[in-house]
Amino acid sequence: MLRGDEDAYRDFYQLYGRRLFRYLVVVASGQEEAAKDALQQTMLRVVRHIRCFDSEETFWSWLTVLARSAAVDQRRKGLNYRMLLGRFFEQQHSDRGCTERESETRLNEHLTSSLAALPEEDREIVDLKYLERMPVKNIAAQLNTTEKAIESRLVRIRQRLKTNILDQLTNADTT
Repeated sequence: MLRGDEDAYRDFYQLYGRRLFRYLVVVASGQEEAAKDALQQTMLRVVRHIRCFDSEETFWSWLTVLARSAAVDQRRKGLNYRMLLGRFFEQQHSDRGCTERESETRLNEHLTSSLAALPEEDREIVDLKYLERMPVKNIAAQLNTTEKAIESRLVRIRQRLKTNILDQLTNADTT
């Protein structure tokens, strides 16, 4: 891996990928999506900072430090985003004199219209994932595709919804 050998990386992932994922599920309090994100970040850190170790125990300890750090960074990033949204809506309240209920109603209206604007297939995926709380694995099986394909589509759908809602909020502010 130090020399950039892809086969060595594949071997490493075969040996440690699942073990690290299980570790991260525990660190992320059972949130599998957060654990997957943290695992990706951990793997990037491994590639960037790999070095030789005297023993497997020392190596595993180093991996868990990288993994825990990645999980904390992921959690912090999520909290920062939620705080940013909170400040945004507080600003909206004070600028318009809206109550929290009115603001929440507006946000729900924007979300509903953004969801309605999605193609039928994307709405189906959103419904399965967030309303029926179906695991990605089951959604992939039902739609006869891979888990990675569903995860990628969910990322794109969430981004589209976010952009659409922010556009609607911005347009509402200018009118």
